[in-house]
Amino acid sequence: MVQLDPANIDQARIKEAATLIDQGALVAFPTETVYGIACRAKCDSLARLDDLKGRPAEKHFTLHIGRSGDVNKYVPAIGIKTQKLMKNAWPGPLTIVFELDDKSMDMQRKDFEHDVFERLYKQSSIGIRCPDHAVAAMLLQQASYPVVAPSANLTGKVPAINGEQVLADLSGQIEMLLDAGASRYSKSSTVVKVGKEGLRVLRDGVYSQNDLEELSQVRFLFVCTGNTCRSPMAEGIFRKYLAEKVKCSIDDLEKIGYTIGSAGIIGSAGFPASPEAILACAAKGIDIRDHRNRGLSRELVEESDFIFAMEQVHRQRVISLEPKAESKCFLLAAGKGIPDPIGHSQEFYTYCANIIERAVQERIGELVI
Repeated sequence: MVQLDPANIDQARIKEAATLIDQGALVAFPTETVYGIACRAKCDSLARLDDLKGRPAEKHFTLHIGRSGDVNKYVPAIGIKTQKLMKNAWPGPLTIVFELDDKSMDMQRKDFEHDVFERLYKQSSIGIRCPDHAVAAMLLQQASYPVVAPSANLTGKVPAINGEQVLADLSGQIEMLLDAGASRYSKSSTVVKVGKEGLRVLRDGVYSQNDLEELSQVRFLFVCTGNTCRSPMAEGIFRKYLAEKVKCSIDDLEKIGYTIGSAGIIGSAGFPASPEAILACAAKGIDIRDHRNRGLSRELVEESDFIFAMEQVHRQRVISLEPKAESKCFLLAAGKGIPDPIGHSQEFYTYCANIIERAVQERIGELVI
């Protein structure tokens, strides 16, 4: 049993613990939720862990990582909703179940022993946790093998939230206990699966369903000059094609985690889309009659995840409001501006709407959902 101060961690003891794990030992360690048992992802070690915990051999394990970026080793393609959730909730008390397509599964199958792969990947998915605890993060980063870490208790008993409870169940059956005091939350992590159908909580924990829906909401913003012509058309067209991609109705987009809006850089508000823009969209089966314009603000820029500008002047205005937005603000029609149809004929509005539609289709095609 090693006592550790999370504010001043003895790195030598962490290295010792990581070496033990790499050699096949079982090491109990703290997280912000409950204590876990770190075990390398190899068949012999997992079998020992099953025996200790009293777990059925077919039960799957959750992988633990020390840095959120390590997830890419195990999940090659991550959808934008899941990326948003990771950005807001990791490291933290959340286990995410990632869905993988057949191509990704084939890639991952080559990286593990067959039996280990079958214990980690279940029905084309894998559960991964990134703890928000200094000791846990350092330990997981030091280990050479991938690490699984079920709660430090015997099956059927309450998960341990301090070192004393770990010893009560597991004394003499593990090689080391890293004791850093009581866990912050003293309850298990929330387990959530995020897929094309939305977000589903598989196990209640620190985060509620409402918390996770807010943390994973992806916000798109389209920007033009007055927000009565180009950006309303782009917003309406984007809704149509995104709904087709995620296979839901336009009205259900926000319910499953996608918010789409638009704004203008001149700051006027309350005016409808121009009649010509409404007609151009109606010809494509898109109704923007309820649109009312609004001005671009720093708050809108900050809360948006993807910002698409019609022209370079609009992108420059976005970045002037919030310089950090440069990496998430793009020209909708990559490499060129979309002309302003205001004051032109209906035919020109239709021409602009067609440019917008082609650009939206390209952008939608780039998104991993």
